[in-house]
Amino acid sequence: MEPRTVPLQADPPDLAAPTPDPERDEAAAKATSEMLEDYSLRYAPTTYRKWTEFQVANTSLGGIAYLADFAIGASLAITFGFNNALVAILLAATVIFLTSFPIAYYSAKYSIDMDLITRGAGFGYYGATITSLIYASFTFIFFALEGSIMAQGLQAGLGIPLWLGYGVSALMIPPLVVFGMTLLSKLQMWTQPLWLIGMFLPFIVIAIQDPGAYNAWTSFAGDGGTSTALNFVSVGAGAGIALSLIAQIGEQVDYLRFMPTKTKENNRKWWAAVVAAGPGWVVLGAIKQLGGAFLAFYIIKELGKGVDLAGQPVEQFLAGFNEFLPYGLALGIAVFFVVLSQVKINVTNAYSGSLRWTNFFSSAFKWYPGRIWFVFFNVGIALVLMEANMFSFLNDLLAFYSNIAIAWIGAVVADLVINKPILKTSPSFIEFKRAHLYKFNPVGFGAMTVASVISIVAYFGAFGPTLDAWSPFLAIVIAMVLSPVLSVVTKGKWYIARTPDIDPAARSAETVVCSVCSEAYELPDTASCPFHAGPICSLCCTLEKSCADMCKVGVPGIVGNEAPVSGSPLPMAGGR
Repeated sequence: MEPRTVPLQADPPDLAAPTPDPERDEAAAKATSEMLEDYSLRYAPTTYRKWTEFQVANTSLGGIAYLADFAIGASLAITFGFNNALVAILLAATVIFLTSFPIAYYSAKYSIDMDLITRGAGFGYYGATITSLIYASFTFIFFALEGSIMAQGLQAGLGIPLWLGYGVSALMIPPLVVFGMTLLSKLQMWTQPLWLIGMFLPFIVIAIQDPGAYNAWTSFAGDGGTSTALNFVSVGAGAGIALSLIAQIGEQVDYLRFMPTKTKENNRKWWAAVVAAGPGWVVLGAIKQLGGAFLAFYIIKELGKGVDLAGQPVEQFLAGFNEFLPYGLALGIAVFFVVLSQVKINVTNAYSGSLRWTNFFSSAFKWYPGRIWFVFFNVGIALVLMEANMFSFLNDLLAFYSNIAIAWIGAVVADLVINKPILKTSPSFIEFKRAHLYKFNPVGFGAMTVASVISIVAYFGAFGPTLDAWSPFLAIVIAMVLSPVLSVVTKGKWYIARTPDIDPAARSAETVVCSVCSEAYELPDTASCPFHAGPICSLCCTLEKSCADMCKVGVPGIVGNEAPVSGSPLPMAGGR
């Protein structure tokens, strides 16, 4: 296709012409390394999505190897008893499945991650930047939790002190994350069968050798409990803890964005992969939580060991393997299984955390040192949490975090399933580029903020013990009601600040050359830029400090001319 001239408006008199920016240009050059940067801030192009549906789903589900579910399930059973823990786990899993489904679909369809989905789902450019911090905190909290579990395994099996084990479990991860999806897909593929065998084998052996244990488990009233009756407050408190995992869908879509384009030929495989690796992760998650609840009971009641050991996954699997293996061999296998599991999940935590920090610093401060630096940054924060012994206050930390995470997810989901298809006050597509977005959208960002504040106030007991226990559910209800209300009140005016250059639903694989970094990008990842007098890729647009958003002049809240600039045709660089 022949290049076309880009019609431009005259620069506003108070804006200087573009000047060379070595820092921005260096950052843009770093981002062109596909393997290292893994499209950390942008749309994943057709040419990079080279994996099959099965490979993407398998890599995404590989991160579900984490053992925090076992610790959470054990904690719920010990604290609330079997019946309350069972209902809490199933209730939380249902909420997570329903909220994860639309997010997984939009990620796989538009080839973008959670940060970019949030931008176009009612939060605006900087609104989504703030939620990147919420998501980043999820990654380092759970990295620390999983690292603590690995350190417990190293202490039990090798006698390594916990403080040293924390360091080992943290520092072994970054080298595996450097090459992003390229290496992680192979790692998860090779280790998945071995992990599945190790995960289910102890339960099968106990079922054969001590089948009565499962029946006795259903009468477990918890540590010091005397009643197995359901308690409304206990169910709410337990479900709130389990709901802290609701942000896990963000890590799932970090891989799902690499799904191949859906066609008539791959329709069934595409949907199967999206459902299995998207909302489907919570099915295995709930099974693991129930497994942790059972093994905690088994250690306390059947083996007569202490509550502290019952909550540690390494002790749980040692108890299972020791049913059919000598103690020394069982201990070695249990430690190996724990280490394998924690490597599989913490590469995902470190990878996703690097994407979140990259998005935050690039958007908020126009600073992009490269994704790899943020791998070490995220791991460093997690190491500090481990050394602070976060495992000892697990329940309180997760219960508090879930209030904020679920308000964010609830507001996003409300936009995707209500505002877009039903009310039609939100665009049918996901627009994520700075050039086309307002800085803040009061619809999603406002709903999340109000829901978070009210639920946190409830969590600290301001509205009584019942709403204290059910505060995360209060958060999601408020967010999902308030988002549509605000969308109607604002008439959807804060979603799109400037008409996109092409129909985002077209998903064209044609490319244009960015006038800043001189690299070719597919159309969904580019916009026309009057400041640079040509096309610009989404990352260079993100890093631009001097333009004062002149492409959106006349838009409320943006200084400039009286009329907004419509999209301009982009010169094509050729096909794929």
